[in-house]
This record gives sequence, C-alpha cells and structure tokens, in this order.
Amino acid sequence: MKTVLTIAGSDSIGGAGIQADIKTITCNGCYAMSAITALTAQNTLGVKSIQESTPDFLADQLDAVFTDIVPDAVKIGMVSNAELIKVIAEKLKFYEAQKIIVDPVMVATSGSSLIKSEAVEVLTKELISLATLITPNIPEAELLSGIKIHSENDMLSAAKIIFEKYKAPVLVKGGHSINDANDVLFSSNDFLWFMSERIENSNTHGTGCTLSSAIASNLAKGYNLECSVQFAKNYITECLKADLNLGKGSGPLKHNYMIGEN
Repeated sequence: MKTVLTIAGSDSIGGAGIQADIKTITCNGCYAMSAITALTAQNTLGVKSIQESTPDFLADQLDAVFTDIVPDAVKIGMVSNAELIKVIAEKLKFYEAQKIIVDPVMVATSGSSLIKSEAVEVLTKELISLATLITPNIPEAELLSGIKIHSENDMLSAAKIIFEKYKAPVLVKGGHSINDANDVLFSSNDFLWFMSERIENSNTHGTGCTLSSAIASNLAKGYNLECSVQFAKNYITECLKADLNLGKGSGPLKHNYMIGEN
C-alpha cells in the first residue's frame, strides 16, 4: 500500500485539515499518516481558538514518521508560524521527501488572513521551493502573483507568474465565483485547463484540503501530475454531489460517498 503524510492543522468538526486529509487519503486507496501543526477548536460556523504545536514537537512527529514508514507523497496544509515552516522544510530536505503538495492556506473564503505576515516570506522561500505542486485558491494566487484575478485569463496569467517566480508547478483553483470550478495547471512552461461543473452545494468546508490530499494520493500511486489532478477533481466532484448536509454553517463533504449506507 502506498503511503501519504499530511502535515496540517486539526479540525475538531472533522471537515477540513488533518481529519479531511486522512479521510481523503484513505478513500483514495492509500495509507494516511499525520503531523499536526496546530489544534483548532472550530465547527461549520467558524474557528473559536487555535493552539499551535511547538517546533520541537512538530519535529518529533516528522522524525517519528520518516524513520519508520517513509511516505510516498507529502501534503502540507495550514502552517501559520514561521518557525514551524522552517522545521517542515528542514525535515523534508533531510529525509529527501518526494512528491510534495503545498496547499498554501493563507486566505479564508471570507478574505481573512490565516497566516502571520512574517510566515509568508518563509513559506515562499523555504517550502514552495520544495513543492511538486502548489494549489492556491484565487485570493492566495493573487497574493503569490501580485495581480488581481477577475477572469480565466487572469487565472492563467497568475499561474504563469507564480510558476516563473517560484519555479514550482501551480494549480490555480477557479472557485470563488471566477468560473464553473475550472482550474488551470501551469507546469514546464505549458498550461492545461481542468473543466468541471459547479455543484450547487453550499456545504464546501474543506474542499481545498480534500483536493490537495487527493492529488497527493494519486501521485503516491504513481500517476503523473496531470492524471493525479484529474482524478482528484473527479473525486471532489462526487463528494460534493453526494450532498451531505451536517452542521449549522458550511458543512463538510461526504468523503466516503462510495461506501453504502446501512
């Protein structure tokens, strides 16, 4: 069985972060492992509080994984602290980690910043340079590229700028009312659009985490980058179509849509 390590924050409602990643990796046929960057007290209505891991404890978690079950792919999600980002980068370099997906969780759907300003520079310098793929949403792509995105042409321009600036393939996700959930992949000075219908489902908590974890799972299984993105897009579309409705706010996806109900 292929293995995937997720490095991210814990979501107490189970819809995003570590919990969504583990569900996604499992449902995509891989063995999931985790290193927790922060504990969050949150639900479908919002985040109440966050308790970050210490750098030493995060380092111990990463050592525990890499010295026993070496991951075939790594997904990195929410890391808001510069010191934690440095620890992750150092460990990934030391253990020569392969197939690294960086989901740069920087801006919430509401527009609120999710990363400390001093951590942004460290993220772009230390972590993105190691990435096999980065998966920013529209607000995050605007931050990384320095341009405003109002159309699909803007998405493509931003993707090219990010690729040239950070030397890492980038998948700019076209949600946030830009289009019908079409994404653009820019890699090796070429681009590819991934088209998908917009599902009328307001329960989208953890979609970014889910997509990046699904891509990591497919890379771990040996698929190339283009196939891994397409299979991940297919998976998240089915999760949304299952129309799970839990919680009082933006609820989670049905990650296990393929498992029958009793």
